Amino acid sequence: LSSPSGLTHESHKKDVEQVYLRCSEGSIEWMYPMGALIVNLRPNTSPASYKHLTVCIKPFKNSAGANIYLEKTGELKLLVRDGDRSPSKVYCFGYDQGGLFIEATPQQDISRKITGFQYELMTKGIASDLHTVSAPCRPCSDTEVLLAVCTSDFVIRGSIQDVTNKAEEQESIIHVGVNKLYRQKSKVFQLTRESGNWRGQIKTLLECGVKPGDGDFLFTGRMHFGEARLGCAPRFKDFQRMYKEAKDKGLNPCEIGPD
Repeated sequence: LSSPSGLTHESHKKDVEQVYLRCSEGSIEWMYPMGALIVNLRPNTSPASYKHLTVCIKPFKNSAGANIYLEKTGELKLLVRDGDRSPSKVYCFGYDQGGLFIEATPQQDISRKITGFQYELMTKGIASDLHTVSAPCRPCSDTEVLLAVCTSDFVIRGSIQDVTNKAEEQESIIHVGVNKLYRQKSKVFQLTRESGNWRGQIKTLLECGVKPGDGDFLFTGRMHFGEARLGCAPRFKDFQRMYKEAKDKGLNPCEIGPD
């Protein structure tokens, strides 16, 4: 977490401050924004790998007081306009497309303003999984499912208990009852004291039209800004079939107990 403050530069309202971020994910808060802030993302990886990276930012709900631009060789491209209220909206761009230039907007009062956002650096392949522009609700092929089992941040067998649709955010929250936990990167799925069962939530696009239904599914996906995002989710009996067929041919990319 980086928290610069514009008040330290109050006498120089046109100052440009530089911030260097070394982590692959985190957040930045600019309190009382004044002048401009250049955010330099310098991950602890080889510069040769930079071209394979995607940067995603998610503004805080009440972020205000500045415009956020994508800057490259002096050219500015508006990314997030001050006052935009798009809940949960994520803005992504290639690392080689430029850096972040945050410019404070003129304020009529001295009320407390904070410009802030979460950021994540990821490989372009993972980013495209999360933000598939074409056919985001398309069912996965057998090959895609088997690969997802090996590479996803979470893999569980479970059922859909309920679905909450958030029209404003254009998202659906899938309430999942977990029957078997194969893997999870973060503790999204936890044992609840009330029921004694494992439970968790997975988010997906509203347009995919997910509805509660009978039967078990194999849920896979990735963690994105602290939330579980749905990837491939075949019916469990279909996963068992495709896993057995691949294993019989020696083509399964990794071992997992499908039972």
